[in-house]
Amino acid sequence: MEWSIQDIARRAGTTSRTLRYYDAIGLLEPSRIGSNGYRYYDQAALVRLQRILLLRELGLGLPAIAEALAGQRDTAAALRTHLELLEQERRRLARQIESVRTTLRRTEEGGQLMAEEVFDGFDHTRYRDEATERWGAAAYEKGDRWWRSLSEEERAEFQQRQLDIGAAYGAAHLAGEPPDGDEAQAITQRHYAWLSVAGPSPSKGYFTGLGEMYVADPRFTANYDRHGAGTAEFVRDAMRAYAERHLGD
Repeated sequence: MEWSIQDIARRAGTTSRTLRYYDAIGLLEPSRIGSNGYRYYDQAALVRLQRILLLRELGLGLPAIAEALAGQRDTAAALRTHLELLEQERRRLARQIESVRTTLRRTEEGGQLMAEEVFDGFDHTRYRDEATERWGAAAYEKGDRWWRSLSEEERAEFQQRQLDIGAAYGAAHLAGEPPDGDEAQAITQRHYAWLSVAGPSPSKGYFTGLGEMYVADPRFTANYDRHGAGTAEFVRDAMRAYAERHLGD
């Protein structure tokens, strides 16, 4: 039995573009390519894609995933490892849920809050390794110190700005605005200013590289494309145009 690239993308919650990119970098090749040029995937390819998506959920970058898959020939053993990691994540989420329930109950009852209960299961450092790999240890540590220095209200405001920028990109894309047009570039200026809050203003290479990651990384692609299919590519192109106009090498 085999499935077309469109069917696999839909069932896996990703995009055909992402699967073609995985093929281009040698991470997931189709089982065969039909005479019509369509890519088809068999059961073995499905299992490999599942492993890729599981590792992405765990925060691994694509080079690390390729290395992990190359070093794990025993598929059953690899899946057992994935299962254990998912079980750990489920336990962490269960702790978060119970933490929020406790906070809500004690807030409503006027009870005393305990810090260890309020923050049980929360750990924003779980992406430390991936961030360090991409931007370096110094950049991660600086960003981590900055994030820890914020109040809960400041963190919420910072995150809301990100959501507002993503929604604005989506609206501009759906309205047919060109990524290098005035409206899209005004949004990109907001985006650039938002990124500059946590540290030095991004360089041209950093900014354009981040835009490329929005398309290459399914997590970022899904975050933007929920505002409309193709929004991640729109954002990438807008960021590239902004960098060419305003940022030096």
